[in-house]
Amino acid sequence: MMAMEDVLPVDADRAVLIGRVWDVETEGPRVVAVREGDVFDIQSAAGTVSDLLESPSALADIDEAMVEPRWRISELLEASLAQDSTRPRLLAPVDLQVVKACGVTFVESMIERVIEERTAGDPDRAAEVRALIGRTLGGSISTLRPGSPEAAETKRILLEQGLWSQYLEVGIGPDPEVFTKAPVLSSVGLGAKIGIPSFSSWNNPEPELVLIVNSTGTMVGATLGNDVNLRDVEGRSALLLGKAKDNNASSALGPFIRLFDETFTLDTVRTEEIRLRVDGTDGFTMEGTNSLARISRPFEELVSATMGDHHQYPDGVALYTGTLFAPTVDRDVAGQGFTHRAGDVVTIRSQHLGALINEVGATETLPEWSFGIRRLLSYLHTYPSTEAPVPAATA
Repeated sequence: MMAMEDVLPVDADRAVLIGRVWDVETEGPRVVAVREGDVFDIQSAAGTVSDLLESPSALADIDEAMVEPRWRISELLEASLAQDSTRPRLLAPVDLQVVKACGVTFVESMIERVIEERTAGDPDRAAEVRALIGRTLGGSISTLRPGSPEAAETKRILLEQGLWSQYLEVGIGPDPEVFTKAPVLSSVGLGAKIGIPSFSSWNNPEPELVLIVNSTGTMVGATLGNDVNLRDVEGRSALLLGKAKDNNASSALGPFIRLFDETFTLDTVRTEEIRLRVDGTDGFTMEGTNSLARISRPFEELVSATMGDHHQYPDGVALYTGTLFAPTVDRDVAGQGFTHRAGDVVTIRSQHLGALINEVGATETLPEWSFGIRRLLSYLHTYPSTEAPVPAATA
């Protein structure tokens, strides 16, 4: 079991943290805020997190709504990590936001995507191809600014050598990769299981910073995310990206959204270190780091590629920003690298955002996703944001 201090940011006493809790009394999600171990139901401020973040006075609205604590964070963590559906538990901290993702935003992970493509998703050939690409490319592209004249010249050279790839195109070309990671309301939160489908045998976690962007394109906060990745599926063809990325419980977000304020700004997360640890039931452990200081495109460029005059998101966006981490450590067979096993516990942690903890399970055996937009609208009609929750026994 994790202590509150292990899950919240190190400066939680200064952080504005919001999220969602499944309320067993009303059988639906409540918008919440956290302060000093207490969790406040702030549904009176807004019916959804999306609504709340549209307000220019969101910080003041949250403060005003934090009147009487309803839960203790320690109790929610215990229930969430125990996957106890009979008690209130944490959900993914977003609701109506579209879950988007940017890929190939770090050179190191870009090389691994090229390897997946060159091996057609076959892990047996990964070590050989990794060495070949390393000898050919070396460190020559690590400092390239995507879309620059230098990047265009590198592209020309690689084309001549027959090494150009669609992943190099989005890694150093003018346009970043942006795709839809998960449907609205399908992401899971801290404690929930994340899914690996039976048709994948080469896969890994992707620890990422997730920017929370409102409908105006304003970055209002951030959270942690696991962009679960099926390397063998995407490696067979980039046209299988949807099959590789969007499966039941393949998007984990949390534990909370930390809103930007005078103590936590966009500049804070530009240099955030996101650490990953995988603990297997077989005794295997793996650690890694995603250093945002090494991202190849600024956050503003990723957001503007996602939304603007060309595409609007009236309920906002949760935007995965990519990862530096690409596991190459062998778990079983030499040269095949890492892949998940059921029971792996994945912990993604950063100083200013806390820790997101999930256990890996077989996708086909996980609880079905059943609470969608239709059920949310019905719930909000039954429990308007201006009304306090009424226990189910007396409703």
